[in-house]
Amino acid sequence: MAFKKQYLKSKAVCKVTFKITKDEAHEAESVRLVGDFNNWDTTSAPMKKLKDGSFTTTVELNKDAKYQFRYLLNDQEWENDWAADEYLPSPISFAENSVVNV
Repeated sequence: MAFKKQYLKSKAVCKVTFKITKDEAHEAESVRLVGDFNNWDTTSAPMKKLKDGSFTTTVELNKDAKYQFRYLLNDQEWENDWAADEYLPSPISFAENSVVNV
């Protein structure tokens, strides 16, 4: 798992591309990126599945902020991004959330 950050000169945003491999997604059929930036909407659009079985999506996030997020596999199982910038305890469960700093 990993994400790539692309800071835009023309706007105060950063394009962040999130990617989770087939193995990291436990060979899921669908993966959703859920977090602060979409109000933890578990019905958000699924990430795009690539030919190699990995999943990817790009979102624009405001600069100088932290966003907590997790991946939702097959609308049932939560997975962290183990290459995240940091981890914070979830306010609603005993799990930790992944964090991206932009």
